[in-house]
Amino acid sequence: MTLAEQRRGKATPAEERLPHPEWMARPPFNIALSVFARADVRATPSQLASFRRLAVVGDPLADAVVEMMRDLPVGQGRRLFEQAVSDGIDAVANPPQALADFFAHVDAVPYWLDRDQLDRGSRAISRTGLLGMVLVMPMMGLYGGYLASRADKTLLRTGDLDGMASKRLAETANWWVDVTTPGGLERFGPGFTGVLRVRIMHAQVRAAMLRRPDWDHEAWDHPVNQIQVVGTLLLFSLVMLLGSRTLGLRFSARDRAASVHLWRYVGHLMGVCPELLPATEADAWRLFWLEGLTEFRPDSDSRKLGQALLAASPTLLLPPRWKDSARAGQALVNYQASFARLVLGKHNADFLGAPDTRLYRAAVIGTAAAVLGLETARRVIPGSTRLSERIGQRQRTTLIRRLIREQRGDRTYDRHDALHPAGPGRDSTMGKDLGRADGQDPSR
Repeated sequence: MTLAEQRRGKATPAEERLPHPEWMARPPFNIALSVFARADVRATPSQLASFRRLAVVGDPLADAVVEMMRDLPVGQGRRLFEQAVSDGIDAVANPPQALADFFAHVDAVPYWLDRDQLDRGSRAISRTGLLGMVLVMPMMGLYGGYLASRADKTLLRTGDLDGMASKRLAETANWWVDVTTPGGLERFGPGFTGVLRVRIMHAQVRAAMLRRPDWDHEAWDHPVNQIQVVGTLLLFSLVMLLGSRTLGLRFSARDRAASVHLWRYVGHLMGVCPELLPATEADAWRLFWLEGLTEFRPDSDSRKLGQALLAASPTLLLPPRWKDSARAGQALVNYQASFARLVLGKHNADFLGAPDTRLYRAAVIGTAAAVLGLETARRVIPGSTRLSERIGQRQRTTLIRRLIREQRGDRTYDRHDALHPAGPGRDSTMGKDLGRADGQDPSR
């Protein structure tokens, strides 16, 4: 239609929406869309094209900081970055331009930021307690997230799959708790500073992957691109609440809106393009649909990561006195896998190799029924919500302290500096060494 025809009042025909991907048309996701999304969240071809163009976009501000670290003498760039994280950019004398630009972005407070919403969102999330730490975050957020095979390519190429699984899980859980703890996103809070460090770690991984001769840009897109980063945040926000609601936890519309607001701010600090950041729960569901259409294409790497997570889970999550018990470990894995089967569906769970045990599925359903009963009481008994928030937060922090202590977790992630080294001779062997980090031949 010409511009002249549009000016004469002839409407441009609306684009038809794209069909659901096959896995979204099957239980439990078709049920989740009808019960929780309550709208047609499918995209049009134009919306899909706009979304997909961000698959080749990284994070220019963070990438520039990593180049700065690479250009300075060994360790100096990291020290400058850590000083700015801990004390503010004004504490750095004559900061390099890349560092100044990065902190100008993260220190600028968006006009839409509502700190009361951050507080409400974090308090609501804290109610997930042990259920969130043991079931929802690991099995729906991480295990289910491995179905997005393009993002898996970096995970399998940045370290020892089996040896690092427990440490990675502990650090991821610690980051999630820091970000969702009340006050955690204040300027010098552990959530705020953790987001900045993870953002730089992403840039280091991205730079390392771009140097690999075996990186398949056509099949895997740009490493750690905008779509992958916001998709990961979506797993920790919308999907996390969805899994918690499946287990019987209840969140009001205001609680869910506050959670979306919290993760919108996290996305801003993480360097996600503003057009990708959901402002409402409806936006988050539309983004989830686009991620599901384009990213959730599981392959053999998805299964490898899923199996590594299940293998690491008992060592990570069981109390010390039970860690050596094969029976306790198997019980935990069966319980977690049964939850995964209920929320991911039989087809996806089979693909990932989740054990299938009817008894433990019944146990998960029993857990959900018990939680729903407690939640029904919470909503009518004065003071119960605040009590639930305090108990849930205490459970989360107690567990995470133990995990970080046992796994010797590191909040700085500075071990990733080795992926993009500074100093003379930095390119001499790194490409080859990194290429074999997961035992693969970089020339394949």
